[in-house]
Amino acid sequence: GGQPRNVQPFSDEDASIETMSHCSGFSDPASFTEDGPEVDEEATQEDLEYKLKGFIDLTLDKSAKTRQAALEGLKSAFSSKILYEFVMERRMTLTDSIERCIKKGKSEEQCAAAGLACLLCVQMGSGIESEEIFKTLGPVLKKIVCDGTASVQARQACATCLGICCFIVTDDITELYSTMECLENIFTKAYPRDRDTNGVSSTASTVLHISALLAWTLLLTICPMNEVKKKIEMHLHKLPSMLSCDDVNMRIAAGETLALLFELARETDADFFYEDMEPLTEKLRALATDGNKHRAKVDKRKQRSVFRDVLRAVEERDFPTETVKFGPERMYIDCWVKKQTYDTFKEILGSGMQYHLQSNDFLRNVFELGPPVMLDAAALKTMKISRFERHLYNSAAFKARTKARSKCRDKRADVGEFF
Repeated sequence: GGQPRNVQPFSDEDASIETMSHCSGFSDPASFTEDGPEVDEEATQEDLEYKLKGFIDLTLDKSAKTRQAALEGLKSAFSSKILYEFVMERRMTLTDSIERCIKKGKSEEQCAAAGLACLLCVQMGSGIESEEIFKTLGPVLKKIVCDGTASVQARQACATCLGICCFIVTDDITELYSTMECLENIFTKAYPRDRDTNGVSSTASTVLHISALLAWTLLLTICPMNEVKKKIEMHLHKLPSMLSCDDVNMRIAAGETLALLFELARETDADFFYEDMEPLTEKLRALATDGNKHRAKVDKRKQRSVFRDVLRAVEERDFPTETVKFGPERMYIDCWVKKQTYDTFKEILGSGMQYHLQSNDFLRNVFELGPPVMLDAAALKTMKISRFERHLYNSAAFKARTKARSKCRDKRADVGEFF
């Protein structure tokens, strides 16, 4: 109701504040699907696209803060919505913006741009358009990954992006091998040069080594079997040295990679035999029961949980099946290859992973889920319960649990009949 004011050009500060206010709307994917009155979906979609066009324009702004906030806004929207048609029409503009931000931006802006590149390829899926994006961004990403003068965080983000984009788009086997070689050159620097050394020293570049190793492992899952055999012969005897790293995340990444390599090795050769099995299982068992007081409790708990599963995989060829629920569907993660792939995409999509598993054709194809399950509005309405009903259900369930536990804990309960 106030008086109209003249529109002034954005200053650096105004732009960043304005952009941040838009970005906050995307911070939680649930904000798109809140319980409430019916809304005009077409108008909402138009409003969203209008905001996204503004973000794309702001990726060219002079202010670094503004550019970074615009990239984050696009990332939040791409991770929580399927915007295929919108992205298809603007893929070259988006690619140019990402390339410019990676080349000329500072560390945080480069990280945001690399994350957006991943989500852009996830939106597009595998196809000619995605290949064109990767042809433009691939050399830029490799250059940053191999650039020792770039920040470790930017190199780490670019290594992850390189692995994911290559996994999604490349049908060219030589490009796949070239990308894997680039990542190998990074994480093999974590191997101890002297075989007599007992451990790997933790350095600031450990996070880069972890990202390069995990990206390389993801690409290994789509390699031909003869190449898988070569990589296993190259790395299976060296990877255990990483288990002595001071960084818990490096130990976990190395352990999960070992489990995956053993799984692939046994698939390629039923009679696969590993010479140093006894010392390896001893090391894994020690990590699965680690009680060192100088390590944080959270780290120890996380490490023990992972290495119990790794030990079972190496010793008993066993994998603890996990169930992922999304909408009315269920997906079973029953092998290390599937777990590695799921964890990678969960990392970049965050809370939008469930939505993409339901609706993203590319991801459904990766996990062999078939075409998206089509539910009409009436079916969706019957499946969805209001917040109040959900609250009542949770309260009743809580009371029932409390009663059951009280009975079990009641000292006055007659237990003589059981003896």
